[in-house]
Amino acid sequence: MPTNGTNGTNGTPTPTPLTVIGGGFAGLTAAIAAAESGARVTIHEAHHTLGGRARTADGAYRTNEGPHALYNGGPHWTWLKQRDLIGPLASLPPVEGTRLRLHHRGRLRRTPPVAMVKLLRRKPEQAPVDVDFMTWATGEVGEEGARAAAHYIAVATFHHDPGSLSARFVHERLRRATKLPPEAHYPSGGWGSVIDRMAALAWNLGVRVETLSRVDSLASLPASSGPVIVATSLPAARRLLQDDTLQWDSARTTLVDLALNSRRGDPFAISDLDRTGWIERFTTQDRTLAPAGQELVQGQIPLSPDETKADGVARADHLLDLGFPGWRERLVWRRDSVSNGRTGAVDLPGTTWRDRPAINRGDGVYLAGDQVAAPGLLSEVSFNSALEAVTLALTSRRLDLKSA
Repeated sequence: MPTNGTNGTNGTPTPTPLTVIGGGFAGLTAAIAAAESGARVTIHEAHHTLGGRARTADGAYRTNEGPHALYNGGPHWTWLKQRDLIGPLASLPPVEGTRLRLHHRGRLRRTPPVAMVKLLRRKPEQAPVDVDFMTWATGEVGEEGARAAAHYIAVATFHHDPGSLSARFVHERLRRATKLPPEAHYPSGGWGSVIDRMAALAWNLGVRVETLSRVDSLASLPASSGPVIVATSLPAARRLLQDDTLQWDSARTTLVDLALNSRRGDPFAISDLDRTGWIERFTTQDRTLAPAGQELVQGQIPLSPDETKADGVARADHLLDLGFPGWRERLVWRRDSVSNGRTGAVDLPGTTWRDRPAINRGDGVYLAGDQVAAPGLLSEVSFNSALEAVTLALTSRRLDLKSA
């Protein structure tokens, strides 16, 4: 689809300019898609490196700030694979897959409650939009199974009370997160390896990347910038555009990163079915994430509005005490933090992704990211919104040029 504008003085088409603010997964997706359509793209990234929440830390412990998995059931899997951007995948050894533990009724178990398994047979379209998940699921399989399922899916919602969210929103994620064979796959080396390949492709397509380039006002951009795609977090977009309507519910989560000396028999992951929380040994499938003889363990413990980081850390430590014997004596590195409002969109009862802030903000400004009006799970929302923003921006630009 050509996007060139009026002819230049030498008779060659003039590429359409397009500006992307934010060099994370959404921003790089938008930049690549626009450049492939012939646009002249510039990315402004406030950080010194690209990646946003998809960054993988440098150093001995290759931690990720955002979700680790790519789901092959989503549209971005095909798009990334066609461009050879996924790269090698880290596989989970079959024996390790049997070491998932479920914290239920105060102890670790190997199997989920039967009622929770029954709930997984319900199709996503059977779950209503306008009823909370806990109410609907309790009516389907009883309170115990409903509560266990709600807490289990906190790993894909980062929310302290998934049962209070829209039943359709939660159940769609529950089905995909428990699908067999699994949809979740792990790029070797972490998300950063995917970002590096995306950045290289953008460079080869002629995208101009300006790091340490914070844009505090659209008025500061040159008149020749063309349409602007704001691919930042929603709070950052709200400040940049000075638009208080850019609001949507997100969540707050304690992130716990540990390096432990290896021990045979440690679980692959622990899911808390009594509350919410997830602990995972990521070196189970990818040994490159920590030095030889050590394990990288990462956890996320969703926090309620009245809980502190210390509360989340205490809950994580309790799960570690249950599943990782002697972990305190094996500890060689640790980092605790809180992710606030950076966990993607969550839909309350009566709302769907269509009710989130619109991608088209008018006056040649478009949004991309994980809290805007686009379908999908986790990073899929960023991907879908980025492609939609590019389509809208370039189509509008062509129409403007024709009418000029």
